[in-house]
This record gives sequence, structure tokens and C-alpha cells, in this order.
Amino acid sequence: MVAAHASHSSSSGEWIACLDKRPLERSSEDVDIIFTRLKEVKAFEKFHPNLLQQICLCGYYENLEKGITLFRQGDIGTNWYAVLTGSLDVKVSDTSNHQDAVTICTLGIGTAFGESILDNTPRHATIVTREYSELLRIEQKDFKALWEKYRQYMSGLLTPPYGTPLIEPHIPHRPTKTITQVPSEKILRAGKILRNTILSRAPHMIRDRKYHLKTYRQCCVGTELVDWMMQQSPCVHSRTQAVGMWQVLLEEGVLNHVDQEHHFQDKYLFYRFLDDECEDAPLPTEEEKKECDEELQDTMLLLSQIGPDAHMRMILRKPPGQRTVDDLEFIYEELLHIKALSHLSTTVSIFKNTTHHQKGVFNQGEEGTSWYIILKGSVNVVIYGKGVVCTLHEGDDFGKLALVNDAPRAASIVLREDNCHFLRVDKEDFNRILRDVEANTVRLKEHDQDVLVLEKIPAGNRVSNQGNSQPQHKYIVMSGTPEKILEHFLETMRLEATLNEATDSVLNDFIMMHCVFMPNSQLCPALMAQYPFPSQGTEQEKMDYALNNKRRVIRLVLQWAALYGDLLQEDEAAMAFLEEFYVSVSDDTRMIAALKEQLPELEKIVKQVSEEPKAQQKKHKVLLQLFNTSDDRTQKRQPIRGSDEVLFKVYCIDQTYTTIRVPVSSSVKEVISAVADKLGSGEGLIIVKMSSGGEKVVLKPHDVSVFTTLSVNGRLFACPRDQFDSLAPLPEQEGPSTGTVGTFELMSSKDLAHQMTIYDWELFNCVHELELIYHTFGRHNFKKTTANLDLFLRRFNEIQFWVVTEICLCSQLSKRVQLLKKYIKIAAHCKEYKNLNSFFAIIMGLSNVAVSRLSLTWERMIANTVRTVKFCRSQSFNPDAALTNKNHQDVRSYVRQLNVIDNQRTLSQMSHRLEPRRA
Repeated sequence: MVAAHASHSSSSGEWIACLDKRPLERSSEDVDIIFTRLKEVKAFEKFHPNLLQQICLCGYYENLEKGITLFRQGDIGTNWYAVLTGSLDVKVSDTSNHQDAVTICTLGIGTAFGESILDNTPRHATIVTREYSELLRIEQKDFKALWEKYRQYMSGLLTPPYGTPLIEPHIPHRPTKTITQVPSEKILRAGKILRNTILSRAPHMIRDRKYHLKTYRQCCVGTELVDWMMQQSPCVHSRTQAVGMWQVLLEEGVLNHVDQEHHFQDKYLFYRFLDDECEDAPLPTEEEKKECDEELQDTMLLLSQIGPDAHMRMILRKPPGQRTVDDLEFIYEELLHIKALSHLSTTVSIFKNTTHHQKGVFNQGEEGTSWYIILKGSVNVVIYGKGVVCTLHEGDDFGKLALVNDAPRAASIVLREDNCHFLRVDKEDFNRILRDVEANTVRLKEHDQDVLVLEKIPAGNRVSNQGNSQPQHKYIVMSGTPEKILEHFLETMRLEATLNEATDSVLNDFIMMHCVFMPNSQLCPALMAQYPFPSQGTEQEKMDYALNNKRRVIRLVLQWAALYGDLLQEDEAAMAFLEEFYVSVSDDTRMIAALKEQLPELEKIVKQVSEEPKAQQKKHKVLLQLFNTSDDRTQKRQPIRGSDEVLFKVYCIDQTYTTIRVPVSSSVKEVISAVADKLGSGEGLIIVKMSSGGEKVVLKPHDVSVFTTLSVNGRLFACPRDQFDSLAPLPEQEGPSTGTVGTFELMSSKDLAHQMTIYDWELFNCVHELELIYHTFGRHNFKKTTANLDLFLRRFNEIQFWVVTEICLCSQLSKRVQLLKKYIKIAAHCKEYKNLNSFFAIIMGLSNVAVSRLSLTWERMIANTVRTVKFCRSQSFNPDAALTNKNHQDVRSYVRQLNVIDNQRTLSQMSHRLEPRRA
């Protein structure tokens, strides 16, 4: 036990140390460590993240040895506790003497207790550790603050007085029954035993009774029956329980209300046993009385087990408006045992009991009007083209996805057996549950696995008919399988919107980000799988479903092709899919005329992406020098594509070079092959990236588009692995030895900033937003180039080093002062032109601070940044012609061909020679 404790303490030491700090002393890193650890603790796995974050800020850690009294019955509480490890006994005493306390239950891992601090009531029990235990403690003032702020999340987790499991165990709900015409043998026998026992022990309870001048023969009174039952057995704990037990007999007709009401009530109402319906019913014999005495306790146990279900059915048969507060409390307690409702913490009063005898509950494509929970039986979930995707059993629910999305049913529900029973919630009431209860997350399961998780978020306000502004919510995809996410977006797509109209940003994010989790090789077959005709239903049903579904698939394909544009030309799977898809749609227009509306737009995109590769073959682009910026002034700068070829120098250990011609997106392995062809031998060759400062990096064989990742003066070397240590930078990598201040000082600061802005915009406009995704998640994972983004990022470093280079190459103090002033003016003009790229590059150059790339941890949330890039690229940049002067061509050429020293060590040495360190 001690060894196990020591091991546990060692592994948990870091986060415990963070919890031991006072809340005000905890850093953000401490909170992150606590948060990460608590998420793994069973007690907190269902806590809302915001609530758990606050607990990390105010919670304390406590560890107690066996036999320690945490607090005593009658104490005024000051803390709330949650059990992390170990267990504690709950002891209650009926006297003031604590020695008389008896253990009534044990609190284990995942239980919480101490919520009496909310109203300062005395502790209901004494809590003593049963073994070594670890607790999370929250002080009263902090717990009250959490309760006020997060009441909706915490209310379902706290049940006084002795604590409650924070994770409700799965207790399968017992099957339900309807009122039967013929009682079962078991219940018939139970009724006879109860009647005979009453006649034997309390014969006055069954007699003729008068009410309003009318005589009712051989009747019992409801309140007397409840009183009598509670006296007969220790298994009957409450009047509510006794009502449920009598309701069992009433449902089966063994006990009847004199006016044939189906609800047993604990009131002065008359009930009659089935045997007493006949005149001159015989009294039990002595032998029968003896048998009934022997069987009474077994009968009471049976009725106590099935009574709650009968009571539940009795309440559910009432119209919602007629249910009492006690009824609602009973429903709530029972519904917590149903798996589908275990997360609810607010009383629900709108369930209706439903029995289905037909084979189907609803069909795919129908409007969603209700949510269902299975009380008895099982159903199959059937999807067109997939067949049975899963089977749902007692306690499972279905039908909520169509209500949440306000979309048609995504599947058909078929009964697997006769006489299934469901709880049904109408759409209006379901929406009220979502609004009033903490149903912020909706999960869809197939084959016992989550395949789609939706989360509720605010969606602005809308004006009601009364003129009031009402907050609205919508559900967005948080996670799921790629196929189910695609299916969800197709089902919820708005067909009435035009392609150019602003559509759901989440759908656009999916189209933009799908390459991360669902590449084209997976997306294209999935789209085709969503397109065919259904095989079930009537001809009209199949036609209606096919039309809507096919229109949605076509719309998604059009949006996908519009975003990717000519990038699809580099993807053979995408090109083949577009051609196949176009043929399928063309064929379908013969049967479904409505599809003809979308055909011209699809035809236009298919022709565009299929004809451009042919045009490119005639006008093959070869980048003679990848970073050559002195391009034709009359031509607009074109984006670099992965299929473009580059003529590139690869240097050898003797500083000679060979020129290779390969696609920009080539891998290192392909570069080695091209170099080996030129050198005549490639055995043991490696490709090394060499900076001007002598830093060497061996590139991996699967790295792609390596030409664009070089630093400003970086070079590629090829050599055998055993000669790696002998590699040295080229003299030309050191950069210029003289500055350009003579030319530079004659140029207008405003002209320089203007031309720099034009060039920066040309570079930025060539960057496709997908390059940001490839860059973030690793271009080798996509085998795609990010050449345009690399050029744009490289430009920032180039400007920064240009500023430092020119200042350090200027030996005259007065001219250096003028250079500083000029750079400050250029930066100011760049800011005026909203060119923050050059503005910050100049500022960093002036500060001479080494730029280091920050390593960010990116999630799917990168779509926000991608959208920003896309928006910026969509804006037009129109240079002001009035700003140009007669020298603008020289300025234009100058800013596009900056000669720099990018070796920080060299720049620092030059700076110290210009102005030695003062003593």
C-alpha cells in the first residue's frame, strides 16, 4: 500500500505541486497542468471546460490517511469536496453522541459532497476516510461564486445530502407495459394474496361504502390501501412507492376504480379487487390464509420491483398540463436511469408514451417532428445505399438530428420486433428542452461509436412577432468521421442560396480544410456515394429524395471546385472525379429535368480545369531562376505551381555546381536522382541546406519543394554522407561588400515605399490560402508546394537584412544617421499604404533583433486565419499613378533586387568595427 502510494505521488507530483500553490500564485502554465490532469480524472470527465478551468484556479489538493474525520455531523461546513482517489464512509447518528453513528454508505472515486455550504445548513453526516484518499477541495466563497456563475452546469452534478456520483452509472430502463384486458397469472396471484391478507388481518378495509347517497359494494379506499401496504413490508419506503405497486394491479385489472379510472391515487377514492366484482365472493379459507401469509413478502418484493414502471406509465398517460409537482419529480428521477437522458438536470414534463405496431417509425427524407427514446424493444437505423448502420436498444434515443438541424430525416427507423414502446417528444417541446437544459452537445452514434458531435453556439438575435429581440442558437460540427461530417453538411445545405451568396462559414471551412482529414482521394468517392438513386421507397419518394440530394451534392462540388480552381489540375483523382461526375449529372438530366439548371455551371468548371493543362503544355513555364525578381514589367506576376519546372544550381563539396531541371514540388529523393544523373553517380548522396552562417541541415528524402525553403543567401549542396563535415559556405553567400547608399539616397522615400508595397502585394496575391494549410500541417503530408508563401515570407527576412546590411556597410557616421532617418520615413510611408509586412520588417531591421519563428500549436481553428488570408487576397490593390515619378522604373528594379548580408554574426562584427563598444 505504501509503495503504491509513493509511486502514485511521484507520477502526480507536478500537478499536485501546482494545486498546493495559493490561487493567486498559480501561473497560466500551472493552470494548464492542473486542467490537463483533471480532465483525465473520472470525477471531472463530464465537467464543462469553462467550469473545470475555474476549478483549476480555485481548487486545493488534500491527501488524508485512513481513519481521518473530515467533518462531523452538525458542523457548519466551509468546503466542498470531490473524491479523486480512495473512499470515505458516511456515518449518521440519531443521538448527539458520535459514538452511536452508523455507516449508511461509502463515497468512492467520482463522488462529490459538501454542498450544504450553499445555504450554511449543518452537515448531515460525519465523513471518515476508509483508506488513503486524495480530495479536491473548494472553499465556500469560491464554491458559491462557481454556483452562481455555472449553476446550469453544476445543478446536475450535485444532489444533497450525502454526495452523488459525478458520472451517472448506466442503469438500463425496465420495459414498460400498457393496460391489459387479461391479467397475467403472476399479477392475478399477487392480487389474490393481497386481498386474502387484507381480509385476514384488516377485514374492515373491504366493505360496502356510501358516497352521495350511492352505495359502492365491497370497496377499499386508496389512502387506506397505501397505509396498509407500508405497514406490511420493509421494502416499501414511501407512499409514492406504494402507489406504484397498487398501480400494477390497476393496470392489469386485478384492482379497479369504481368509475374505471386508470390512475391509482392516494386519496379517498374507491377501489375494488377483481374477486369482489362478483356478488357473494367467497372468503379465504384457513389454508388459503396460511399460504398468503407465506407468499406475502415475495409478492411485496415483486410489486416493489415493477411498481416504478407502472407509476411512470400512469404519469405519462396524463396530459402534460395535468401533471403535479410530485409527478414531475418522479419522472425526473426515473428518466435519469435512461441512457439518452442521463445528462439532463432540469425536470422534464412533456414526454408522451407511444406504442408502435407498424414496421417503421419514420422514413429517410421525411420532415422531422419528434424525438424518440426507446423504453422497450429495439430498432434498426437504415440509410439509403448503406443498409442497416446500427441497432438501437432500450435507453437509446433517435430523431434529434433532424430537429437540431431543421433538416429532413437522415435515416429510416425500422422496428426489429412487435409492440415497441417509446417516449416521444414533439418538436416544440424538444426545442424547449434544448433551450432550458444544458444540452449544448448533440452526439450521433453508429455501431456504438460517436460519428458526429454538434455543439450549440450563439447565432445572433432575431426579432419576434411581438417586436422583442430573442437570442438564437445554432449547432456546429465539433468532430466526427469525415464521411458523416460530409453527410451532415449535405443534409443541412441551403439550396435556395446562390453560389456567390454568402453561405455558412462552417461549410466553407469544411471545403477549405477537408484536405487535412479527408483528402481528395477520399472525398471524391464519398461525394459519388452520396449521389446515386435510393433503392427504397415508392417511385415518387425515391424521385423527391434523389432530386434534393443530387442538387446538394452538385452545389457542394461547385463550391469545392470554385475554391480550389486550377489547383485541381495537379490532382489526377480530382480531375477524374470531375469528368465522371459531369457525365453522371448529364445522364440524370434526362430523368430529372430540374438538374438542368446546375448543368451549365458544372460544365463551365469542368471545361476550365480540363483545358488549362493543355494550354499550359503549349506554354510550359520554366523558372530560370526561382527567386529572380527582375521579371517582365509588362506581365502580371503569375503564381508558382508545383508542376512548374525550375533550373537550379546544386553545389558540390569542391564548390563547383551542377544545374538540374525538376518540378518545383520535387521531393529530395527526386532531386538526388536528378543530381546523380548529372554527376554520373549518386551512391550515398545527401542533400544539405547551407546558410551563409554555416548552419547545415540534412534534408529528409520525403521533404518536398525544398528550393523555396532556403534562407535569403542559402544554397543547396550535394555530397556523400561521410563528407558532410567538410562542407563550407560559398564566398558569394557572404553577401555584398559595399553598400548602395550612393544610389539609394537619390531615391524618394515615398517612391521606395510605394514600389515595395506594389511588389509585396504581387507576392501576397500569388499565395493561395491552401498554402497556409500545407505550411501549417506539413507540406510533405500533402506532397504540395508552398512556393508562393515561401517567397512572401522570405521577402520579410530580405527587407529586414537589407536594412541592417546597408547601415553596417556605411562607414560614414553622418551618412548612417541619414540612412536611419530614411528607413524610418520609408517605414512610415509603408504604414500609410497599409503595408505592414515591409513596415515591421524595417522596424525589426532597425532594432537588429534576431527573428525567430514561433512554434504555434494549430487546431482546426486555423480556418480563421485562412479566412483572413482569403479575404485580404480578395481585396483589390490599385496603385496611385500620381505617386510615380520619372525615376520609378529604377526604384522598382531596386526594391525587387535587394543585395543583403543575412549572416547575423557577420553583421554584428561589422557593427562593432563601425562603433566599438564603449569602455
